[in-house]
Amino acid sequence: MRDPDIENALNRMARPVLTAAGLSGATPILVVNDQSLNAFVIDNNAIYINAGMILRTASAAELQFVIAHEAAHIVNGHITSRALNAQHISRVAGLGMALAVATAAGTGNGKLGMAALGVASSAQRSYFAHSQAEESSADQSGIRFMSLAGLGTQGALDVTQIFAGQELISEGRQDPYVRSHPLSRDRLRRLTALAGTYGLKPTSDRSEDTYWYDRARGKLSAFLRAPKWTRGRADESVAQDITYMRLAIAKHREADWKGAIALLDRAQAIRPNDPWYFELRGQILLEGRQFAAAEAAYKRAADLAPKDPLILASLGHAMVVQGGAQRLQQALPVLERARAGDYRNGAVLRDLGSAYAQLNQPGNAALTVAEYHAISGRMKDARIQAQRASDLLPTGSPSWQRAQDVLNAAKNTIE
Repeated sequence: MRDPDIENALNRMARPVLTAAGLSGATPILVVNDQSLNAFVIDNNAIYINAGMILRTASAAELQFVIAHEAAHIVNGHITSRALNAQHISRVAGLGMALAVATAAGTGNGKLGMAALGVASSAQRSYFAHSQAEESSADQSGIRFMSLAGLGTQGALDVTQIFAGQELISEGRQDPYVRSHPLSRDRLRRLTALAGTYGLKPTSDRSEDTYWYDRARGKLSAFLRAPKWTRGRADESVAQDITYMRLAIAKHREADWKGAIALLDRAQAIRPNDPWYFELRGQILLEGRQFAAAEAAYKRAADLAPKDPLILASLGHAMVVQGGAQRLQQALPVLERARAGDYRNGAVLRDLGSAYAQLNQPGNAALTVAEYHAISGRMKDARIQAQRASDLLPTGSPSWQRAQDVLNAAKNTIE
């Protein structure tokens, strides 16, 4: 779920924690459109937090500990060790499953089959024991990062209490966070002791974190929850501009474009040079089919935040949907800058592909479609388009080399 305002807010909140972890704030915080409570890392390049986790927390400090804990998995090398352990466990579990099937089929003895199947469950228990140790290690490091950032540790205890008792209910009803972050009573006691050792109260005033936390949470809830719900709670915001923003989104979702813009005007009167409010204005106008006005709003946002790839992507999109050779030609460098700044954004690749196709540049169009398929995991389609791009583009050019990269990645993945 890509939104430049929400990501900016989360990254501002995360900065002191990531700096304390030695990651220098270079690890982006990305939101997953899932209402369940979970947060995770899959590599060293980003921290993922479910929308449900953000909406369930009650303070900036709670969410900052979630980020600190996931940052600890990166810093402590758990991604590599977990991948290696998972490979081993999958081999053992696969052997157990194969034995269970073969034994039951060959002898007709269900009891023998179940006994062999125990190998797989034993492997799973071994994995969770390994995970338990990593979670305790991440807790300890996360608490330390919170303390070094001057944030206190009460947030760690508060957010952990959300999951207390989850292990007592059936697995199907547990939050995914508990299954991927085993939470035992012993672990909770250790966490409480650690928090007390490092000090519960913040050592510095982080009111800025509270503002950005409320802004991210307010915007997320306004888009995900019913407008009626938003109107009933918008006044709970910590700042008046956030209240107006939430109400504007509620109007926007009800297709009241004029009402939405009028409320957003009030928010922008409080923060007149806020690029992310101009970005929201562009979105409202674009979805109201006021394309030229949307482009102007996105252009102002890009002037205020020229390095934000999501804002550049929105500006480029507003130009592409209007069409015309001149505007499409102007959109290309904007979209290429957006692509260079954020390789994860598939929407940029779709717009680039459309622009190149309309401008009769089939080689570049095929390349961007290949890259879009690749980041979407459709490697067979990516290979077909990358080969087409490779045949059309000048051999040895930067675009041709990108096509080779996709071909190699597709080949390795398929094999």
